Formats: sequence, structure tokens, C-alpha cells
Amino acid sequence: MVLKSEKRFIKLNLITIVVTLLVILAGGVVRSTGSGMGCPDWPKCFGQYIPPTHVSQLPADYKEKYVAERVAKNERFAKTLEKMGKGHLADSIRHDESILQPETFNVAKTWTEYINRLMGAITGFFLLALAVSAFTYKKRAIRIPVLSVLNVVTVGFQAWLGSIVVSTNLMPWIVTVHMLLALVILGILVYTYNYAKQLDQQPTVVMGQLVWLKVLIFGSIVLSTIQIVIGTEVREAIDAISKQMMYSGRNTWVSKVGDMFSYHRDLALLVLVINIIIYKIVKDRFNGKTVALSIGNSIGIVLIIQIATGLILSNFALPPYAQAMHILFSTVLFSLQYYLYLLVYRSSTYNQQN
Repeated sequence: MVLKSEKRFIKLNLITIVVTLLVILAGGVVRSTGSGMGCPDWPKCFGQYIPPTHVSQLPADYKEKYVAERVAKNERFAKTLEKMGKGHLADSIRHDESILQPETFNVAKTWTEYINRLMGAITGFFLLALAVSAFTYKKRAIRIPVLSVLNVVTVGFQAWLGSIVVSTNLMPWIVTVHMLLALVILGILVYTYNYAKQLDQQPTVVMGQLVWLKVLIFGSIVLSTIQIVIGTEVREAIDAISKQMMYSGRNTWVSKVGDMFSYHRDLALLVLVINIIIYKIVKDRFNGKTVALSIGNSIGIVLIIQIATGLILSNFALPPYAQAMHILFSTVLFSLQYYLYLLVYRSSTYNQQN
């Protein structure tokens, strides 16, 4: 029998997954609107817990002040990187002239970034509540509270990394690490949700071996992760191009990205083909209304949305709403693929044991 406290954990875990995806959507809006430096400091915004609404609320030397603070913080970060043996990364931070460029106050960008930070703080509270709730499994499944506590630590590191993203003026490799860490947080949430649910559920019995299905799903997860990384690099290249062109000629930015965009587009076709094969196998093996088949259907819908937003981005001058949706559904795809892998892995293990 499932305890009420365990039901609460499962429900809270699912809600936390949704909230985490909403934070990623908020981050996508920040990126697509160029609001990443809307708040030049962290955790406050222009030194305030509630940011200003007009430049008159700021001191006359606010630009120089926040540049000086960024330089000091980046020097501390560079020294940490040197101690880790990453001298080349430390040098790249010290010699990046974009860090010295002051940010002009823009109320829309400031509040867009501020709302993103609020969403991140709310997610942190959800993860903390989830970690406390997870201790209901301390005797039945100790890995659930351990992983839930680990996720709280991870999101704390993610928050600190977010401050580095700001202080380095959106340095590309740090933005990429920031995105990958969001996938780690999602992965842990999906795992604890699935593991908690499976404790009192019978595995789905399927006919035949599932080895190749597991390999294909794992491969699709790896490809989706690579796609997210390349997509982040494409976005960073477009940011650089837009600055060089003084934000004019928006319809030409994609054509100037070069091979990186071609790799991203071609790999998307490979992801589509592999997921079609996966869906065919899942449909053949998992008959009826099983969760695995439902997840397979969801993956198909997400892929259609991803392809549609990708086409809109490349052919209609990168509309911000399509950028945000493209980022969001790339992480939704990753989450669904990982969940499907966990379901198939359990069925495969159960079949081998029986």
C-alpha cells in the first residue's frame, strides 16, 4: 500500500519537474530578448531586492560601479580556475574585453531577468521541500532522499554559476555549462519520480529482448544533449553577429553562423530518424495503453514542435517566441527520452529475471 506521504512526494516531484521546465522557459525568454545582462549584479538587481523602474533611481556612476564589481568577482573566479589547472580558461576571462563594457539600464530587460531569477528562487524552494519530503523513503529506498538532497546542492551550485554567467557578461562556455547543469537537475528529478512510482507498480511485461531499444534510446539521449550544446553555441554565435551588425539585418544573422548551424540542422534529422525507429519498436513491444507507449507518443509531439520552431527560427528572422519555445521543448524532449529509457530498462531487467 502506498503511504499518503509517498503519494505527496510523487505529486510534489512531478510539480517540481514542471516548475523547473518553466524556469528553463523563463531563461529562454531572457536569451531570446537579450535580457541576460538586464541585472548587472547578483543576487540583487542593481543593488536592490526589487529592481528600479527608471534610470533616475540609479546613481550617476552606476555603469562604472557594476563593471568594477564584475572585474573583481571575475578575478576571484579566474584564480579558482587556475588552482584547478584551467589556466587557459582563467586567461580567457581576464582578457575578455566584453566584460568591461557597461550595461545601459533598460527597464524591460531588467524586469525580464528579474522574473527569471524569481522563478529560479521558487524552484529552489520546491527542490528543498522535495528533499524534506523524500525522507519518507529513508527505509524503503534510501537513494531517493540521497538524490533529492544532492539536487538541492546542485541547484545551489547552479545559482552560483548563474552569478558567474552575469559577471562574465554571458561568456559562451559558462552559459553552456549552465545549460548542461539544468539537464542534470532535470535528470535527477525524472529519476526520483520514476523510482518512487515503480516501488509499488508491476513492471510492464513485453515479448522479446529490449537490448537494442535500450541502446537506441540511450543514443537518442546523447544526441539530444549534443543538440542542446550545439544549439547553445549557435545562439551564442548569433548574439555575437547581432552585436557586430548593431542589431540590424536580423533576417541575415542565421546565414552568417556558418557550419555550426548546418551541424545543428543535420543532427536534428538524425534525431528524428532515430526517434521514429524507437517509436516503432515501442509500439510493437508495448501493446495497449502502457506508460511507455504514452511517452513515445509525447516524444513524437515534442519532435514536431521542435522541427516547427526550428523552421520558423531559420526562415522567419529568429522571432523571440520561437527561440524560447525551441529551448523549452529541447529540454522536454530530453526529459521524456530519459523517462522512457528508465521504463524500458526496468521492463528489460524484469524480463531477464523471469
